[in-house]
Amino acid sequence: MRKRMLILLAVLVTFTVAIGLFKFLQIKAAIAAGMAWTPPPEAVTTVVASRESWPATLSPIGTVAAVHGVTVSADLPGIVESINFESGRQVRAGELLVRLDTSQERAQLAAAEAARDLAKLNSDRSEKLFEKQVISQAEFDQTNAQLKQAEAHVGEIKAIIERKQIRAPFAGTLGIRKVNLGQYLAGGDPIVPLQSMDPVYVNFTVPQQQLAELKIGAPVRVSAESLSVHPTGHITAINSEVDAATRNVQIQATFENPKNALRPGMFVDVEVSTGSSDAVVALPASSINYAPYGNSVFVVTQMKNPKGGGTYKGVEQRFVTLGAGRGDQIAVVSGVHAGDEVVTSGVFKLRNGAAVLINNKVRPSNNPAPKPEDS
Repeated sequence: MRKRMLILLAVLVTFTVAIGLFKFLQIKAAIAAGMAWTPPPEAVTTVVASRESWPATLSPIGTVAAVHGVTVSADLPGIVESINFESGRQVRAGELLVRLDTSQERAQLAAAEAARDLAKLNSDRSEKLFEKQVISQAEFDQTNAQLKQAEAHVGEIKAIIERKQIRAPFAGTLGIRKVNLGQYLAGGDPIVPLQSMDPVYVNFTVPQQQLAELKIGAPVRVSAESLSVHPTGHITAINSEVDAATRNVQIQATFENPKNALRPGMFVDVEVSTGSSDAVVALPASSINYAPYGNSVFVVTQMKNPKGGGTYKGVEQRFVTLGAGRGDQIAVVSGVHAGDEVVTSGVFKLRNGAAVLINNKVRPSNNPAPKPEDS
């Protein structure tokens, strides 16, 4: 009985060891297969980096301002008698916009003209009497003074009547009117904005360190989402003082604006050429991997397989220093050299050392001056 038990125990131990050894060999083979497995290469597009000469530019934000811009207002109080303009239309310099009620002033003018005519008759009569030495010099001078006072009073009332006919001070484009017929206007109440739209100013500021790079007459280019074209103007004024709070200097450029594309108050992106140029490596903006710890690109190179088996085409991550942008391109100041093959799409799925498969049938745009429909 005891012998039978020992045999059964030996068989059980042998079976357990055999099962454990089989599983161990099976797991070891799976681990070896996993370590030998490599992920398939990622499909990417690439471009060969080249060194280009970019004109040095400044890119501040500017504001459009009218060369002549006012809100036409009432000079004297009165009631609106007639409105002679439509909102938004062009007007000539001196064109009548609003006429205020002048019935009281015209009545005063009639009385003043009658007093003037009487003073003129008295003056003429006094002159004849003075020639005959019937009156004294003092009486003659007094009648002449009364005539001049009467004429001045007539001129004063005519000036008041004229000031109640509100005219455009210069040629330009009207805004939306702010008055109605019969409305009482106090002195200084607004009537309608008036802007001279051609030419216009674009005002912007630059740091004092960059002031030496700007000169009167330097070309300036502006762009905005609402503009189908990019107007070009020139710097016409540089402020004589530096803002003590910001250490910036205000610059003013003048632009021709025949189609009224630029409107006072608009924000625009300004590009000022400084006349110099920089040699940079220009890459498509899609090739940059932006990250809080630093911007980088992936450069394609032949890499050695750490598991053996030769080399493969992989990517090396390089941190870069970026410069200005131009169209679809961005300048890389350091980190990439001319002749490097740089990944331009698919950078978000890459890591350092990843294998890649290059397919350049469809590549991202790399145009320094794209049209709006291509952007």
